[in-house]
Amino acid sequence: MMKMTVLYVSVTGNTEKMAGYIREGIRQAGDIEVKLMNLLQEEALDKDFINQSSAVIIGTPTYVADMCWQLKQWFDTDWSCDLGGKLGAAFATANVMHGGPDQAITNVLKHMLVKGMLVYSSGAGCGRPFIHLGPIGIRDSLDETGGLFRLFGKRVAEKALALFPVEKKSDA
Repeated sequence: MMKMTVLYVSVTGNTEKMAGYIREGIRQAGDIEVKLMNLLQEEALDKDFINQSSAVIIGTPTYVADMCWQLKQWFDTDWSCDLGGKLGAAFATANVMHGGPDQAITNVLKHMLVKGMLVYSSGAGCGRPFIHLGPIGIRDSLDETGGLFRLFGKRVAEKALALFPVEKKSDA
């Protein structure tokens, strides 16, 4: 069975809520074991699961048009999670659309590339709605964009299944 991780930082619960929508979309794509992990909850960080995952979707709240410092610190200092060769995708939450969530996502994607990940957003290649870099959840309309986050999770999972096919065990 394929494994996928949704790793995020959530202080207020907004980013965690959107991670939950992504998990729902991943589950629509097929037989995939998915774990949500809040980087702020050290006991929830399952590095073995991350290392076994074919894809890792990373979410961040947006602060001063960038990813949060905790995620940046994790990218800079934690080398125990082998992200190389995994499919990576990103999402962000923000208080307002003009607060820089696209910048935050772009910076997460750049860090993924440095770690050797294959980055994916579904872009325009999957049709409407287009998700160019990754979905953005705005504080006052999180539930209204839940469907977009579900679709994003499903698209990333489908791409992971296409890139990393899982052999079915025979009943013999």
